[in-house]
Amino acid sequence: MTLRLHDTATREVRDFVPLEEGKVGIYVCGLTVQSEPHVGHVRSAVNFDVLRRWLSASGYAVHFIRNVTDIDDKILTKAAEQDRPWYNLAYAMHAELTKALASINVLPPTYEPGATGTIPEMVELIEKLIARGHAYVGEDGSGDVYFDVRSWPTYGELTRQGIDDMEPAGDADPRGKRDPRDFALWKGWKKETEPESAAWPSPWGPGRPGWHIECSAMASKYLGPAFDIHGGGVDLRFPHHENEQAQSRAAGMPFASYWLHNAWITTAGEKMSKSLGNSLLVPEVLKRVRGIELRFYIVSAHYRSHVEFSFEALDEAAAGFRRIENFLERVGYASTRPTGIEEMTAEFVAAMDDDLGTPAAMAVVYDLVRDGNRALASDQDARMHARHVEAMLDVLGLHPHDEAWAGAGAGDEKLTSAVDVLITALLEDRATARADRDWARADAIRDRIKAAGIEIEDTPSGPKWSIDNAG
Repeated sequence: MTLRLHDTATREVRDFVPLEEGKVGIYVCGLTVQSEPHVGHVRSAVNFDVLRRWLSASGYAVHFIRNVTDIDDKILTKAAEQDRPWYNLAYAMHAELTKALASINVLPPTYEPGATGTIPEMVELIEKLIARGHAYVGEDGSGDVYFDVRSWPTYGELTRQGIDDMEPAGDADPRGKRDPRDFALWKGWKKETEPESAAWPSPWGPGRPGWHIECSAMASKYLGPAFDIHGGGVDLRFPHHENEQAQSRAAGMPFASYWLHNAWITTAGEKMSKSLGNSLLVPEVLKRVRGIELRFYIVSAHYRSHVEFSFEALDEAAAGFRRIENFLERVGYASTRPTGIEEMTAEFVAAMDDDLGTPAAMAVVYDLVRDGNRALASDQDARMHARHVEAMLDVLGLHPHDEAWAGAGAGDEKLTSAVDVLITALLEDRATARADRDWARADAIRDRIKAAGIEIEDTPSGPKWSIDNAG
């Protein structure tokens, strides 16, 4: 089966055909490093990490670029509020992002450019747009440069909007614009309110790049004028990706062949964001569950499905993953870690090829685990079941013996993980005893667990354990 992907530009699921046989170029919009990353941020990173892993498993050589916006209005504002240099804030938050992504086994990109390292390429691109008649210098003396949206006939094609139906671009003082929808390519330095370190030389005076031009310059620099896949969160479709595509094509670059967008993780029905104050920082969440369990929670939902976050759902997902983990512990992991599509079932491959259908793919994993447990209960060999499960978890970044997890949560977390596997096995034995109406054996197992200082709570989603801190 050929990999099929939902292309935002055409709004269709279509066959993936790379520009160059055997090679794939992917550009994903990273974060503006203004504060610590929350669960909503890492969802996008995990989703595109799964895409990358699946393409690699399918035999493609993947060149994966994920940028970092390290200069921006928000960064300048946050830094001023904290009375620290903007570059210090950006550097520190970039380090927090790197740590958070490593904690959930997101592979490092082939390269992670920062906006501040690509300014000469941005200036060159803006000059080209001016020469082609698609950009102009504001007449208000601000030093701002704008993209002329009405100069590009297909502006709005990515999101299928007419220019007159769009809201004004609120990224700069509208007095220098020919049309309120024109967006900033370059922002002149505001000497009275901005630090001198946040300005770079240009033909239009000192300043810094607008948000949208950054990604066009970085994508073309590292992937060329035409590349295969551009990804990011669904909230970036407009104006960011619409503007990226328009300015890139207006400069003569074909740009992305496919656009992929992951949906939000919401809380109380609203997008999880810093501004709403309902963000859940990754280190805080990892005090409750392991990194591998958080990743499992994210992977289990389809990348285009909105997820309403709750700790109850996270706990259920963690318990579900521990059942998979327990099965592999009972069988014994393969001496060599199974990898490659040939180690996976046809049903799993078909699910992944269908627009990265991870819910259906995980259903295949659950079925194999169930059949494997039945085989074990009948004293049959379940090693082939386990080998398939390992290979499928591996391509999802969820193999428990992946070395990425070895350093995650060293000490107490590793001990908790080991205890959890043992207790889960006892709880499953207890559940079997209860199903067989062997109440004496079920009570004996419960007493053994309680004697070890562990409290068991029977809930609608299954038994849960916690350390008894009484006394």
